[in-house]
Amino acid sequence: MPQDTSPALAGLRARLQQYLQDELIPLEQSLGLGYEDKFARDLVKSVWKRCRELGFYGAQLPREIGGQGLSYRDLCTLKDDVAASGAILFPHVLGDWGGPSRIGNLIQYATPYQRDRYIMPVVNAERGACFAMTEPQSGSDATRLQTAAVPDGDDYIVTGTKHYITASMFADFAITMCVTDPARGADGISAIFIDLDSPGVSLVHDCVPMTGQYVDADIVFDRVRVPKKNLIGQEGQGFKIAMNRISVNRLLHCPTMIGLARQAFRLAVDYAKHRQQFGGPISRFQAIQHMLADMATALYACEHMVLATAARADAGEDVRDAASMCKLFVSERCFEIADKAMQIHGNVGVTKNHPVEFIFRRLRLYRIVTGTSEIQRNTIAKGILA
Repeated sequence: MPQDTSPALAGLRARLQQYLQDELIPLEQSLGLGYEDKFARDLVKSVWKRCRELGFYGAQLPREIGGQGLSYRDLCTLKDDVAASGAILFPHVLGDWGGPSRIGNLIQYATPYQRDRYIMPVVNAERGACFAMTEPQSGSDATRLQTAAVPDGDDYIVTGTKHYITASMFADFAITMCVTDPARGADGISAIFIDLDSPGVSLVHDCVPMTGQYVDADIVFDRVRVPKKNLIGQEGQGFKIAMNRISVNRLLHCPTMIGLARQAFRLAVDYAKHRQQFGGPISRFQAIQHMLADMATALYACEHMVLATAARADAGEDVRDAASMCKLFVSERCFEIADKAMQIHGNVGVTKNHPVEFIFRRLRLYRIVTGTSEIQRNTIAKGILA
């Protein structure tokens, strides 16, 4: 990411690198952690707390609730840095898996009770959260949700299943999209805080993605009683809340992809310089040089596209179309970078759990999550033709 940063951000980046290289990665190595291990919640929460102490965890949150008020542009820079570091637990450093990124846009809707019970414990690295919208029969078409919240006195009775919910393995509660008025379509969807230790809630851990990481689970709600005071905002606001989150979230996935691709590129350059074939390093072959040139060019384009869109978001502009363009372009170009890195590494690159092989799998996943490439193209085309 760019070096034209403010002194404050430059200092934060330097402290972040020191933590990653001097603390987190050595800790992972001492524990013998692998990409596909199941990470104990105590370990994950210890990372949350340490990163909270150092000012990284939830740095994008407003200062009045303990964040550093980072702009989207600055947050993109940090997300690129952590993803490029090679740390296995990097998604926990800034709070992407179960942390403040899940609750940041809810502050404007939260009641004092909800701030005390749900928002601030996440900010303080005491509780984890997940965002539960996707269902087995409603992936990209969120208007087909079937999880129902039926009023019963001062409570809702919630029944349904949420599918492939990211960070649910580390969460204490779910921000759950429920149908409260089936006759109103999208305007009948509401957002509700549901504690995952409530009677009738169970997690099913059958949906392990191609990365082999234990991050996602299905959440089953079997007549779960939830107090109405857990309703976020007003009834019927849930779809709006979700869409507001998703547009920016699509953008904020991009620097993670760029960081992973940057790591793969760095590994490919180093390998090409040191791998000896036919009397010298393979970096002297034009075929290798052209792949590296294409990778560097794609990284440059992705980086500046994302930073430009983040600056627009910081200025308060509607970036729905631009965020979809970023998600589409970055996910496909970064996967191509990983593919070229694997090609340069040869048989080493296709070895299970080699960093390049893992990054290849991880980046392939991003062409699906938070809206497939096809859904992004639909959004972009709708904006063009409106």
